[in-house]
Amino acid sequence: MVTTKAKNRTPARENSLRPDAIHFVLTGGGTGGHLYPGIAVAAEIRKRLPEARITFVGRGSAYERAEISKAGYGFVNIAARPFPQKAWDAVRFVARHVSCVREAARLLKRDSVSAVIGLGGYPSLPVARAAALQGRPLVLLEQNAVPGRANRWLAPSAALICTAFEPQRPWKVECPVQVVGSPVRREFHLSEIATASGKRRLVVLGGSQGAQSLNDQVPKALYKLGPAARKLEIVHQTGQRDCETTRELYRKLALKADVRPFIDDLPNVLAGASLVVCRAGGTTLGELTASGVPAVLVPYPYASRDHQTRNAEALEAAGAARVIDTRHLKGRLDNRLVEVLGGVLANRKTLEAMTAAMRKLSRPHAASEVAGAVCELVASGSRRRAG
Repeated sequence: MVTTKAKNRTPARENSLRPDAIHFVLTGGGTGGHLYPGIAVAAEIRKRLPEARITFVGRGSAYERAEISKAGYGFVNIAARPFPQKAWDAVRFVARHVSCVREAARLLKRDSVSAVIGLGGYPSLPVARAAALQGRPLVLLEQNAVPGRANRWLAPSAALICTAFEPQRPWKVECPVQVVGSPVRREFHLSEIATASGKRRLVVLGGSQGAQSLNDQVPKALYKLGPAARKLEIVHQTGQRDCETTRELYRKLALKADVRPFIDDLPNVLAGASLVVCRAGGTTLGELTASGVPAVLVPYPYASRDHQTRNAEALEAAGAARVIDTRHLKGRLDNRLVEVLGGVLANRKTLEAMTAAMRKLSRPHAASEVAGAVCELVASGSRRRAG
C-alpha cells in the first residue's frame, strides 16, 4: 500500500452533505470487466447513502445499458472515441476528446456532481478529465496488475487510486494508492449452491465478450480427456457470436454441455464449480477469488501491456491457478489444455490445495472500502468548505 500525500486542490462548488443532494458519477468502458466493479461499488454507496443519486456514464452499448438498468441506476451516453491505433487517427481522437470533455463538463456542472469514479477504459476519459478540470474529487479503480492506458493518463489528476493488485511499478502520483482487491458483487461472496447432478462442475468463461480460441479449443480438449470429461458437468459461456457454433461442436463431439452466450447467474454457477477455465482479466479473477474457485488461466496474448499475463502470474504464484501462456506455446492449445486439466482434475489434493489458496486471496470488503473512501472524500470536502 502506497500512502503518499494527496494533492491539495481547491474543490469546485459542491452540494452540502445532505444525502439527497449528493450525486456520484461512475464512468468507464462498457465491458463486464469495467462495468461490474462499478456496479459493486455503487451498491455499497447506496447502502451508506440511500438517497444519493448515482449515474453511470459510458459509450452506451445495449449490453451496458441493460446491466445498469437491471441494477437500478441512471445512464448517460457520451460517445468517446477509442484510443488511436494509427497516426492519422490521432487528430480525430483529440478533436472528439475535446468535444466530449466539454459535454461532460456541462453534465457535471448541471447535475452538481459530488465525485467521479473512473472504472478504466477510454470511455472514462472525458468525464474523469472534466472532473479534474472542475476540481471535483476523482477516484480511479484499477483491476489489473499493470494499469490500463486511461488510468495511467488520469492518475496525476486523481484524489485516490484503488487497485486490485500490489503495483508492480510505483504509480508516479501524489495521491494515495490503496490496494483493496477487486470490487465484485456481494452475491459472489454469499452463494453456496452444490451441483444438482452430483458431478464436479467445470466452468468455461470467455468474459462478457467471449473468447474464440477457448470456445474452439476447450471442447476439443475435453473430448481428448475421454471418460474423465464425461464425469464433469460442463457450463460454457461463449459470448453471443460463438454460441451456436460452440453448441454444435459439443454435439459433434458427443459431449453434454450447458452452453450459454452469457451466464446471468454467474455467482450461483461458480458457487457449485470445482474448476474454471478462463482468460485472466482483473474482474474475472476477482470473481474467482470471491467464489473460491481455482482456475486454469489462458491469458489473452494481445492484452494491453500484457496485463492479463501479469494478473495470471500473481494467482499462479499464490498456488490458486495454473497458467497456459500461449505466446510461448509449442504445439496446439487443446493438447496443452488436456495436460493441465487432466493433471488438476485427476489429483484431488491438488484441486483442494488450489481451492484453499484461491479462498485466501478473497477480499470481500473491496467494494465497501472503495465506497467508504469515496464518501469520505465528499464528506471531508464539505467539512473544509464549511470550516
